[in-house]
Amino acid sequence: MSPAELALKKQDFVSDQEVRWCPGCGDYAILAAVQKLVPTLGIPKENFAFISGIGCSSRFPYYMNTYGFHTIHGRAPSVATGLKVSRPELSVWVVTGDGDALSIGGNHFIHAMRRNVDINVLLFNNRIYGLTKGQYSPTSEVGKKTKSTPYGSLDYPINSLTLALASEATFIARSYDVNTPHLIEVLKKAHEHKGVSFVEIYQNCNIFNDGAFKHLTDRTIRDDKILSLEHGKPMIFGKESNQGIVIRNNTPEVVTLGENGITEKDIEVHDEFGENPAITYMLTEMDHPKFPVPVGVFRKVEKPTYEHLFEKQVETVTQQKGKGNLEKLIHGSDTWEVK
Repeated sequence: MSPAELALKKQDFVSDQEVRWCPGCGDYAILAAVQKLVPTLGIPKENFAFISGIGCSSRFPYYMNTYGFHTIHGRAPSVATGLKVSRPELSVWVVTGDGDALSIGGNHFIHAMRRNVDINVLLFNNRIYGLTKGQYSPTSEVGKKTKSTPYGSLDYPINSLTLALASEATFIARSYDVNTPHLIEVLKKAHEHKGVSFVEIYQNCNIFNDGAFKHLTDRTIRDDKILSLEHGKPMIFGKESNQGIVIRNNTPEVVTLGENGITEKDIEVHDEFGENPAITYMLTEMDHPKFPVPVGVFRKVEKPTYEHLFEKQVETVTQQKGKGNLEKLIHGSDTWEVK
């Protein structure tokens, strides 16, 4: 059904629940972007489901006027998998945070990626535990001083994009809360992809980790600090569009156009459909201050989805053995009596 036929608006997806995030939280911008996007997707409202775990981000289902489920810590991908397999016609979205997904939920995150379930996983990354009042998280930088690390964190942070790539995710992207048009564009592409879609969203926690990404996302400097990936276009960035990325000896380098004979033809062209993950890995590892931080779609490859394979397997077995009998299964030969 077309969006015009459904005639849905943003307000149709705004629930009657009081939004209980701290004033100024980046979650508000993400919520607004999602509520603006979903009416344009041509999907009846009752066919959306938002699944979350535990954390500030996990309040999300309450604020979407759709079906949803606020589950347990780190297990949202598993619940979403069960839902998508049993109801493949639904548009299933997982909303999680850096602590929820990458600490207690790390194992569930990995397996959702490798199974290629057709769900959209949105990870709100603020590099802190917000709901429990400011402990360091799996994405906090080394040396981060918090209530749980008063002398500085000794842990190396997890790179969620690299983890998703290593887990064979078929769609990997990154955006940030204060650029609504970019965020909506990335989320739309995630929805259109058939298979697991993972989107990391840089999100500011103005209470416990204010300004975590300001050195990248501030309007006055972000053109020089962020590389916007566009398929088929050279990786050029900077306010003057005069800097770019080249790859020499399997290593990315920042170069300036016009220096040492460098032209646009020398700049690496982004290929989000590339089957070889090596270049994607290089992009996920690029970080400030040595490199601009890439945003956009890193990888988009096609592979059969888990629920499709599951459905085919059920059909094949049913054709071979007929429909199952639950009563026969329960009272079958693999039972015994204890007297």
